[in-house]
Amino acid sequence: MALTHTEVVSALPAHLKTAVTPAFVDKLNNIVADQHVAEEFERNFITYSKVLTGGKYKTGDYLNAVAYVTYKLLGHSNQDAYKYAFPDRYRDMVAAGKDAKQISSFVAAYHKGQLVTAILEQSIVPAWVLHQGKFHEAIGVLAEVALDTTALNKDRVAAADSLAKHLTAPVAKEVNLNIGVQESSGMIEMKQMMAEMARQQKEMIENGADVKAIAEQGLIIDATATEKP
Repeated sequence: MALTHTEVVSALPAHLKTAVTPAFVDKLNNIVADQHVAEEFERNFITYSKVLTGGKYKTGDYLNAVAYVTYKLLGHSNQDAYKYAFPDRYRDMVAAGKDAKQISSFVAAYHKGQLVTAILEQSIVPAWVLHQGKFHEAIGVLAEVALDTTALNKDRVAAADSLAKHLTAPVAKEVNLNIGVQESSGMIEMKQMMAEMARQQKEMIENGADVKAIAEQGLIIDATATEKP
């Protein structure tokens, strides 16, 4: 479905909104002939328009770069993507007698340009997401080998071991929080006094003192004094 004037205006940064004319929208909607590619191009035009916010690029250059990146994302080589995005320019180079090496150098320079690089950076998909299907296929192969009674034992063991490693649930990480609480000298002294109390009371019990009487005592400060609560 073709993009409307409103959609194009809303996608562009403020300093470029006034440049959106009906002719520009028509050019945008007609830049790619193939309907499937055109839909991808229009979606990418909206998605990657953030690169225009810096004000460094012209909208025409952006259109061409999005077309090139769209063909790249559809699996085409750099040279084919360039040829489809710039058919007239490519034909002119061929007509001018440029050989494959020379054309390749032009393509490489365009691919490494700042605008294309900026758009490609936004289009990068994490490898683990992109190849998630391959991961599941690999797991299936490992399972088949591990369960295959005709396979060599060492291969079955290796497959089972690899399968166990890949299917092990992630281990919850322990979080150690250091909240910065440090014991004051008073707290340290109190601990020492409590320890001394326990030692003295244990010694008294071992020497035959009445356990009930000791339990009713207050904090023992020294061997001869007792402080009632």
